[in-house]
Amino acid sequence: MRKILIKNAKLVNEGVVKDGEVYIEDDLIKEVADIISVKSHDVKVIDAEGQFLLPGVIDDQVHFREPGLTHKEDIAFGSRAAVAGGITSFIEMPNTNPQTVTIELLEEKFDLAKESSVANYSFMFGGTNDNLEEIKKINPKNTPALKLFLGSSTGNMLVDDEKVLEEIFKNSPVLIAVHCEDEQTIKDNLAKYKKDFGDDIPMVYHPKIRSVEACYLSSSKAVKLAKKTGAKLHVFHVSTAKELSLFEGKKALKDKKITAEVCIHHLWFNDTDYEKKGTRIKWNPAVKTEKDQKALFKALLDNKLDVIATDHAPHTKEEKDQAYTKAPSGGPLVQHALPAMLEFYHKGQISLPKIVEKMCHNPAILFQIEKRGYIREGYKADLVLVDPNAPWTVQKDNILYKCGWSPFEKTTFKSRITHTFVNGKLVYKNFKVLDVKNGERLMFDR
Repeated sequence: MRKILIKNAKLVNEGVVKDGEVYIEDDLIKEVADIISVKSHDVKVIDAEGQFLLPGVIDDQVHFREPGLTHKEDIAFGSRAAVAGGITSFIEMPNTNPQTVTIELLEEKFDLAKESSVANYSFMFGGTNDNLEEIKKINPKNTPALKLFLGSSTGNMLVDDEKVLEEIFKNSPVLIAVHCEDEQTIKDNLAKYKKDFGDDIPMVYHPKIRSVEACYLSSSKAVKLAKKTGAKLHVFHVSTAKELSLFEGKKALKDKKITAEVCIHHLWFNDTDYEKKGTRIKWNPAVKTEKDQKALFKALLDNKLDVIATDHAPHTKEEKDQAYTKAPSGGPLVQHALPAMLEFYHKGQISLPKIVEKMCHNPAILFQIEKRGYIREGYKADLVLVDPNAPWTVQKDNILYKCGWSPFEKTTFKSRITHTFVNGKLVYKNFKVLDVKNGERLMFDR
């Protein structure tokens, strides 16, 4: 039996920060108390020396590119970078190659992760215009959600048949997670700027091409359809102030049928950063204005935005450094998401319990994940120790992404993740991933 005692920690959990200790046996948290006395001689003691102990972060939106696009990223690399960033569980997206649009292909991805993932894992099922019968076969106990692309996507994953869409909303056995950008609006905007600039459109026009109107038109339609059909809807990566009127902040998360999230890059960057960062911060939906950025942060604090995610979506440097129309959207984020949020804490913009609520507790509530997301007795021992006073700078030699770059390069963070535990095993310590493939398939309490 594996036994670990984490002593002298400041536990950040369920709305409070307090001194405490955590005792782990095998993969479970056995005891949480102010002081724990363990007499057994075979207990490994870790003295936190006053560091913060958080539940492991649950990232509900990553693209780890496996199968088919593994020159950019794969589950092994992605999960290693995730645990280095304090993310102990991830939910991955279906737009791989082949796309995850049958139950058989979904299970093949689970088999890949079982062999290679350091973190806990799950995969969303992908909806298309013609796979409704497969959608009906989804098992809610072992599959987190159905992902729909209501804006630009690869291949057959753009769901633009309104009759089919309504049938999917009526029949999905699980929560529906959506990417909302109106395709026709984007096409019209792109044609206008291509006429002016050709392929080399200045990046400053990206949020005008993938505009506020494109986002609002799509997300408002999705919300309207969810209300009409009674479907449970989660709107990914909200990027505009205008969209915030669609969401409620007063209800408890467990009572909401329509929820929304914000991503790290929409909180950290705004359109003034395009001049320096260029296509390295080209995302869909686009990073928009400082006004949008500030409104998103306020909505996060006011609980209109329920979850913080990464939308980790790596591409190679060579792919990103092409002209505007050829450079793909997306960037790597899992290693630096929690350190970035902790910078906002240091600036007094958000509390530690609120960060934990949005990155740990709420994803567990939203997807009804079994026994994760909290520091509680009987729960899985997914835990993260953070030293709030150990500055470090993001640079090439400490970036763990397969693509080898980060939009945060040369950024100095005040907080350092020192230890990450997945199912009771230490998998990361002080800049080193301890290649322990201890990830488990997430299960759902439905």
